[in-house]
Amino acid sequence: MQNKGIIGTVCGDIIGSAYEFHKTKDWNFKLFTPRSTFTDDTVMTCAVAEWLMDDLEHTHEQLVKIMHRYGEEYPHKGYGGMFGRWLRNHGTKPYNSFGNGSAMRVSPTGYYAKSFDEALQLAQISAEVTHNHPEGIIGAQAVAACIFLIRNNEPYKIKDYLEKHCFYNIEKIGENWETIRHKYEFDETCQGSVPEAIYCALKNMDSPCGYERTVREAVSLGGDADTQGAIAGGIAAAVCEVPDDILSECLDRLDSKLADVISRFNEVCNQNNI
Repeated sequence: MQNKGIIGTVCGDIIGSAYEFHKTKDWNFKLFTPRSTFTDDTVMTCAVAEWLMDDLEHTHEQLVKIMHRYGEEYPHKGYGGMFGRWLRNHGTKPYNSFGNGSAMRVSPTGYYAKSFDEALQLAQISAEVTHNHPEGIIGAQAVAACIFLIRNNEPYKIKDYLEKHCFYNIEKIGENWETIRHKYEFDETCQGSVPEAIYCALKNMDSPCGYERTVREAVSLGGDADTQGAIAGGIAAAVCEVPDDILSECLDRLDSKLADVISRFNEVCNQNNI
């Protein structure tokens, strides 16, 4: 199992899971507790990864089928209210959501894409099967863009893209970060959680122990901890390896199917990006 790629999303999800409903503002929180487990963030990230690998036409219809199958196989993993109903009712139409579910599952598109435009297109499809509100699509594209640009040694383009196309002012977030950290509360919307998660990754991208620092920063905001950990961790793992001790703890909490999907996806991405 490689220490980069979508495993960063998965580890961020697992670390944050213990604090989704037991929020912490303590940066030095315990990384793993008896409550630490993978959630819907991991399940749907793996569903998107399988879709990218197995549906070479990348259709909406096939993604919907795959997501429904994963929902049936992993029925009690903390799905949001509207998404849970969409799964149970075998929905095929989007429901205009701008929740951060579109951003939590999108990281595979940033790792898979061979061009920036493809990353944005795949991110849009992955979002709009459910989250077809403009903010839902923007949130997904923002995360995919960050991953793609970091992978391709163009992180300097991120802030400009986010400001002009996503209306996320990362520079302003940085200037007010301590105030934001102090006041931040639980927020499941893309516009209220994705920019902060992205900032956590960008802030720590060049730091020693960058992956762990990123996830600690995101989880200790005291918000939607598993999803913000997943988003920030997925971006961070484009440049920072997931530490071996964190990787081992997280792999122990995955079943063989999800671990196999992640491993196979790594191999496909390596072939795509030779």
